Amino acid sequence: MTLIAILIATLAAGIGSVWAAALLMRLGLGGRHDGVGPQHLLSLAAGALLATAFMHLLPEAFESQAGAHDLFATLLVGVVFFFLLDKAELWHHGHEHSHAEPAAHDAPHDHHHGHHHGHDHGHAHHHGPRAGGWALLTGDSVHCFGDGILIASAFMADMRLGVIAAVSVMAHEVPHHMGDLVVLRQTSANRRMALLKVSLAGAVTALGGAVGYFLVGQLQDFLPYFLAVASSSFVYVALADLIPQLQKRLTARETIAQIAWLIAGMVVVMMVSGLAHNH
Repeated sequence: MTLIAILIATLAAGIGSVWAAALLMRLGLGGRHDGVGPQHLLSLAAGALLATAFMHLLPEAFESQAGAHDLFATLLVGVVFFFLLDKAELWHHGHEHSHAEPAAHDAPHDHHHGHHHGHDHGHAHHHGPRAGGWALLTGDSVHCFGDGILIASAFMADMRLGVIAAVSVMAHEVPHHMGDLVVLRQTSANRRMALLKVSLAGAVTALGGAVGYFLVGQLQDFLPYFLAVASSSFVYVALADLIPQLQKRLTARETIAQIAWLIAGMVVVMMVSGLAHNH
């Protein structure tokens, strides 16, 4: 029963986020400044991730027999690990881009590779499909695989916690996949193929969920530490990736909207938690 729930949740988070991203783009909601734009979606995702980490995953981990010192140490190591992972990804993308740049004679001189985690929707990519498309999908697949393991860890601790984690991952992946679709549509004339490719990468989340189910099942004693690592992932993504993109000089109205969407992300997590608890 738990494995089935994990597979459903990971597929919903992995593929559902891709389709939600495509729908928002089709409706013109993802890139508008007069309606729901990227800044709002990023704020929503940041709020959902922070609420999940601090209100659900960490409290669940600390309710176990594991020591607070060891859990905080795991949280710290997790944050540093994801920082180094980010550095490695940036180095790889920069290295790949430096090789592809000479071939792009029409690229402007001030062009830089700003598509970190797929959130820079206005970024113009000039590489061809071989220069960036498959590398993007490979990185996406690895990222989704990790998300699947994190969701599985939450489900192994508590069904309600798993649902909350899946919703938070989905909220984070929607703006992420919007960026991916923008990139792939610029490297391919076939929009349906771009959607299919990103959906297949999203489906890897279910594979990560299945692996996580059997891995965590064999290491039940280490479950609190898995939850601490999941928390470090959510905290790092929110504070190092999403929120810095929100730190721009805005009008008072735009700032209030940003804060409102951040709070809305937290409220969504609490509502999902309440609904899951009732069922």
